[in-house]
Amino acid sequence: MNWNKNNNDNNPWGSGGNSNNPWGTGGSNNNMDFEESIKKARDRFGKFKIGGPKNISILIIIGILIWLASGFYRVEPDEQGVELLFGKWNNKTTEPGLHYFFPSPIGQTITPKVEVIRKINVGFRSASDLGFSSNTNAERKVIEESLMLTGDQNIADVAFTVLYRIKDAGNFLFKLRNPELTVKDMAESVVREVVGQRDLQFLLTEGRQEVEQVVRNGLQEVLDGYESGVLIQSVQLQSVDPPSQVIDAFDEVQRARQDKERLVNEANTYLNRIVPNARGEAAKLIESARAYKEQAVKQAEGVAQNFIDVYNSYKDAKEVTRRRIYLETLREVLEGKNKIILDDAGGQGVVPYLPLNEIKKGSNN
Repeated sequence: MNWNKNNNDNNPWGSGGNSNNPWGTGGSNNNMDFEESIKKARDRFGKFKIGGPKNISILIIIGILIWLASGFYRVEPDEQGVELLFGKWNNKTTEPGLHYFFPSPIGQTITPKVEVIRKINVGFRSASDLGFSSNTNAERKVIEESLMLTGDQNIADVAFTVLYRIKDAGNFLFKLRNPELTVKDMAESVVREVVGQRDLQFLLTEGRQEVEQVVRNGLQEVLDGYESGVLIQSVQLQSVDPPSQVIDAFDEVQRARQDKERLVNEANTYLNRIVPNARGEAAKLIESARAYKEQAVKQAEGVAQNFIDVYNSYKDAKEVTRRRIYLETLREVLEGKNKIILDDAGGQGVVPYLPLNEIKKGSNN
C-alpha cells in the first residue's frame, strides 16, 4: 500500500519537518521502511503452507489441547455437579469448586441448583400454579386431592404445602422420571395414612403440629427408600376443615364444645378457689381442736396429780392434812371484804362496837 508522497496532510506519520513524528524526521524514508516491512512479512507468510505435514501436526496438537482444556468446569456454591460419560451418569456428584471431566462429546456435566426451595401444593392451587400474578389471591380447591377419611369415619378437607430441595442431584435427575409428580403423590399418600389414623376433632384442634411432623418424617423415609435425592424441608397444613356441605352444622357443634369447655373451665376455677379456702378453714379448726385437747388434758392431768399429791400427804399425816384442808377452805370462803363475824360466846348481842341493839329498839318505837 503506497501513500501519496505529495500530500503530506494525508500521511498518518506526518511530514518530515514535524517534531512530533515518532518515526523520525525523514517522512519519505519512513514510508519506504514501512513498505519494506510489510513486504517482508507478506513474503514470510507466503512461505507458510497450511498443507504442510509439520504445520498440520501443530494445528492438530493445538486443537487437541483446546479440546482437552474444555473439560474444566466450575460448580457454584449453590450447585452440585453431575458427570455423564457417553450420556450415562457415573453415580457421583461433585461439590462446589473447579473440576475436570472428559470433554464433549465423551463427557458432559450438569450443574443443577440444589439450594433452591421448591414448593408443591396438594388439595389446592395457588395463583402462581394457575398462571396468575403472585399479587392476586386467586385460589382453586382440588376436591379429589383434599377430601380424606379420618380415623373416626368422618371426612376432612385437608390442604397442605410441601417444601423441599435437592439433596443429591444425581439421584434427583436419574432415579425419578418426574420428581415433582413423585413427591406430590407420595406426600398425598402419607398424609392420607396419617389422617386416617386420627380423629377429626384432634385434627381440627391440637393435632396440626403433630401431623405436620409425622408426615414430614414419614415422607422423608419413603423418598429415601426410593433414593430420590430429595430433602423435605417442611410440611405445612394450610387448612383442615369439614366438607363444605356440613360445615355450618359442624361449626354449631364446635361452638357448643367451646361453651362446654368454657363452663368446665369456670367450674374448675371456682373449685380451685373454694377448695383451698375450705381446706384452710378445716385445718384451722383441726389445729384449734388439737390445742383445746392438749389444754384440757394438761389441766385434767394437773388436777389429778394435785389430788394424788393431797391424798399421799393425807395418808402420811391425816390430822395435819385435815387441818390444812380446813384452813384452806376457810381461806377460800372468808377471803375478800365486807364480812360480819359473830361470836356465840358474847351473848345475845353482836360485837359491842356495833350499836345494833339500840338501832333495833329505835326501829320498834
